[in-house]
Amino acid sequence: MSRHTGKEVTVTSLRVPRHLVTTALLAGTALLATARGPSASPAAAPTVTKTVTVTPTSPGPANGTPQPSPTDTGSAGPGACPTSGLHMSIGNGNGAAGSVYYPIVFRNSSSSPCTLFGFPGVSFVTTPNGSQIGDAATRQSDKPVQTVTLAPGEVAHATLQVVQALNFPAAKCQPVTAHFLKIYPPNQTEAVVLSFTAKACAATGQGVTVLNVAPVQTGAADS
Repeated sequence: MSRHTGKEVTVTSLRVPRHLVTTALLAGTALLATARGPSASPAAAPTVTKTVTVTPTSPGPANGTPQPSPTDTGSAGPGACPTSGLHMSIGNGNGAAGSVYYPIVFRNSSSSPCTLFGFPGVSFVTTPNGSQIGDAATRQSDKPVQTVTLAPGEVAHATLQVVQALNFPAAKCQPVTAHFLKIYPPNQTEAVVLSFTAKACAATGQGVTVLNVAPVQTGAADS
């Protein structure tokens, strides 16, 4: 015991048995392990997605439609009707609002089926072998464009509108009387000339077109 001026302080030495110290250390280690929790498992490896581009050995169809296999033996459909395989005529006209509408009738005169698609080419001409009068017929888009298949003997038609030439100013139209129509079947380069008399405009490029034609439709005339 030591003495100092002022308050007295007593220091007591305490001896702890060694086995108690060891027990305390073990218990502290266990508590520390419990506080930390179980050891963390290794992090899972990230998933890697690989994009593999396969180049085909032969090109596929551009529109995505499956191509027939080499074993397919389907034959192509009928071809376009040639001018030589058609009998052409002009049906009866129906007048309406300054115009007359005529069916141009196409009859398959061959022994095989064939198809018509689109618009015929139509114009007035001076003679069967003469020059064109005015502008050729313009195409009317109010009718659907469709493939028409004609068996031998079957008919189709395209409606021809003939506007009265006198509806236009004479100076702009330059009216004349035409006696022949030159008609090309759709997608053909050989024409047929039919007798047909009507007033026409000899002027060209003046917006005074007398003829307008619709695409080929089934049957002999519009119902």
